[in-house]
Amino acid sequence: MYHRTLSILFLCISSSMLAQVDSLVLTQRQLCDLELLLNGGFAPLEGFMCRDDYQSVINTMRLSDEKVWPVPIVLDVEQETAQELTKQKSVVLKKQDGTNVARLQIQDIYKPNKLHEVQKVYGSNDCAHPGIDYILNKTHDWYVGGSVELIEMPKHYDFQELRKTPKELKTYFNEHNIDKVVAFQTRNPMHRAHVALTMQAGKKIDGHILIHPVVGLTKPGDVDHFTRVRAYKQLLKYYPEGGVTLSLLPIAMRMAGPREALWHALIRKNYGVTHFIVGRDHAGPGNDSNGKPFYGWYDAQKLVKKFADEIGITMVPFAEMVYVQEHDTYMPRTEVPLGATILTISGTELRRRLKSGEHIPSWFTYSEVDQELRKRYPPKNKQGFTLFFTGLSGAGKSTVAEAIACRLMELQDRKVTVLDGDIIRRHLSTELGFSKEHRSLNVRRVGFVAQEISKHGGIAVCALISPYRVDRDFNKTLISDQGGYVEIYVSTPLEICEERDVKGLYQKAREGIIAHFTGISDPYEVPLKPSVVIDTSKDSIGHAVDKVVDFLQEQGYIH
Repeated sequence: MYHRTLSILFLCISSSMLAQVDSLVLTQRQLCDLELLLNGGFAPLEGFMCRDDYQSVINTMRLSDEKVWPVPIVLDVEQETAQELTKQKSVVLKKQDGTNVARLQIQDIYKPNKLHEVQKVYGSNDCAHPGIDYILNKTHDWYVGGSVELIEMPKHYDFQELRKTPKELKTYFNEHNIDKVVAFQTRNPMHRAHVALTMQAGKKIDGHILIHPVVGLTKPGDVDHFTRVRAYKQLLKYYPEGGVTLSLLPIAMRMAGPREALWHALIRKNYGVTHFIVGRDHAGPGNDSNGKPFYGWYDAQKLVKKFADEIGITMVPFAEMVYVQEHDTYMPRTEVPLGATILTISGTELRRRLKSGEHIPSWFTYSEVDQELRKRYPPKNKQGFTLFFTGLSGAGKSTVAEAIACRLMELQDRKVTVLDGDIIRRHLSTELGFSKEHRSLNVRRVGFVAQEISKHGGIAVCALISPYRVDRDFNKTLISDQGGYVEIYVSTPLEICEERDVKGLYQKAREGIIAHFTGISDPYEVPLKPSVVIDTSKDSIGHAVDKVVDFLQEQGYIH
């Protein structure tokens, strides 16, 4: 039974004080979830979870009616929005462009214990895990539950012929008399090892292969789906004709390891799949803050096997596939003959080689895949990047930034754009004040612009006080996904900055005339691991520029 659960404060607010919320604009993750709710990919779910289902799922991996479901599907909102929704029966759900997608019939509003959620679902509260970090730091504190009614399915303008719904894939399999299908889940480019693995899986069940990659949200830093799908399409010719289908899955991954593997199996069952490949550390995010893996290598296989009969899908387990030099072939590591030479390249090593322009051996990948990846990862001396100067007012950020911009235009041919704090305030953030919220918004706006410059192969030189570490980290994540990111801490001491203050801002701050002044009445959070540190009370401008240039040359951004 559905119920509404809000704090006593909310329940005591009269309806006359509550504003009507006409619609909710969804985040990319929420939109991915909504699309799969609407197209049947998340069956038996018919909407975002109410409290009973949510609590049952996180504690038992089952819905309140006992059906297996291991991952909560929830719609998070701000407290003010939750408050305003208490007197409404429904609300429209929109894409960020304003398109109406669905109507949510509001059946429950509740405040979850997010620490309990991440501990149960992810087995940890360590924010080194991207799924945990998302829940604890990027979602709102209230959940709205209820069924959803379709208005218009989200439109995709890329790879439209590959975006098959569960109904469409089932129809395709039926029309082609395909009764056994083994699905392969991936969020990464596929190489020779993956082709060998999927081919073996297809032979093992004497069935059809479904390559079903994620094109929603994956782990930060992953290769974009446009590059990956182009590479997947290049691989199809290496499979037997009529033996493989490529279709795209618009899911937002949680990187929840074993629970995610079970979730993926359930979703593939909805797409008409009979068998599901689960490899080593399926949907694992890597290591925790102490350098230890979040999940065991084969924990996911154990969990899916435990529920396989109940959910009606057969797991096809695989160990790591490795290249055996003496046999010039790939095989499971567990089957490699004693004394044979094993060759592997990790994902980290592959990205390093791509970024440095180093050779990738033909035993590892196909030339067509190599070419697609090199379009996405040009050599560092061709990549766009951002220099992000941070430090106190008067530290010398703008002067050094201007000097390094000139040096870079002298040394190389990429376009250089200077994003100075004062100029940004004048042209991009005229309406913003100097509250903590407005300072954060200003810094993140600059990060967005710098990302666009870096993405298109240019160099952004940013010079802002940027006092809060969380905003600098936000920009680092945002920009690093599109190009290089170099944080430069201008560490000039406060007393020197005050001596240089021709505008008298520090004195006014000490007299209380200016509030929220960084270094006086507002904190400056020193960078923990800057790429370059400059102190303009000791370093001349020329020496400071040389420091930055030396670092860029060491990293391969310039010759």
